Amino acid sequence: MSKQTRIKLKLGATKQTSDPTGWNNGSVKLNDIGFRVILIPFFGIIIPLITKLVNHESFTLWQIKLSYLYTIGIAFVVWHGNRFLLFTLRSYFDWFNKPIRKICALLIAVHFYTIPISVLMLVGWYALFKKGNTDWNQVWTTTLIIMIAVLFIVHVYETVFLVKEAESEKVLRARTEKAKAEAELAALKTQIDPHFIFNSLNTLSHLIEDDPAKARKFNDHLADVYRYILHNKTRDLVLVSEEIGFLRDYFSLLQIRFENAVHLSLLVPESEMDQFLIPPISLQILAENAIKHNDFNEKQPLHLEVRLENNELIVNNNMSKKLLRKTSSRIGLQNLDERYKLTTSKSITVLEAERNFTVNLPILKIA
Repeated sequence: MSKQTRIKLKLGATKQTSDPTGWNNGSVKLNDIGFRVILIPFFGIIIPLITKLVNHESFTLWQIKLSYLYTIGIAFVVWHGNRFLLFTLRSYFDWFNKPIRKICALLIAVHFYTIPISVLMLVGWYALFKKGNTDWNQVWTTTLIIMIAVLFIVHVYETVFLVKEAESEKVLRARTEKAKAEAELAALKTQIDPHFIFNSLNTLSHLIEDDPAKARKFNDHLADVYRYILHNKTRDLVLVSEEIGFLRDYFSLLQIRFENAVHLSLLVPESEMDQFLIPPISLQILAENAIKHNDFNEKQPLHLEVRLENNELIVNNNMSKKLLRKTSSRIGLQNLDERYKLTTSKSITVLEAERNFTVNLPILKIA
């Protein structure tokens, strides 16, 4: 079993099939009909000419034509018999795991088929065109040349198969990597929902007890925010204008709960918002991260600033670290960074100073 076939079987069983125009060996299909149409008649004519098997001086025109038709028949039988053996052996041996066995099996099978068939059919030719007066020296010479030609053709077939297998493996590897990346991205996106719902429900629960009127207002805004998440969770990129609009909606939820303890500054020119793309729900994660890890109140509010510089959104907040029972795992930032790598092939940059926490988000300019 070849390396390529093993990979196929892991992903799903594939049935080897052959067809009139080519051969499907596992995941590699070889269409050699043009190769055969040209070379079988070529060898069927050139080998008798080299060995002078067909005597043009003593044969009539029809005998010459029938002789070459017969030798083309020999080439056809020898070619297709060896072709069948070659493709059959590929199911049992491959160059990567069993190279010595592969070579031995090929040499034995090719010799044990080609030599008897060639000799037998050449004797038949002498019976038809020479009335049984067999020239054994010429038979063995012709058989030797046929054998050399067969080994050359087998080498060509094996080389073509190796090249095609390498190409097929490269394509399969690329598809596997793409599927893996898409699966990872989908998994990362699904992590957004439970995290956001958990925090929002905690906030809503708190407001229901303390301020039912605010709880109703919060619930209305929450529906708008979650509608954006549902609409964009399957998208890889959104306009910066959409993302900033979503941040405004999300921040309105924070202001319902914290009132003047949180402030948002958007320093992104309106004229440039529709010129850039960004992975969705990126800014909300950073705002949520700032709320989670900082102590703030109306006297010492939390300031979140978003500005555009050098094709990056710079998200900055002042720091007053909250004392946590355990060190933060930074799952939100890791999630965001992984999504960035999978979507844009770029990473976010996190800069933490004594009083400021800054995250640089690369954005893609629309061509």
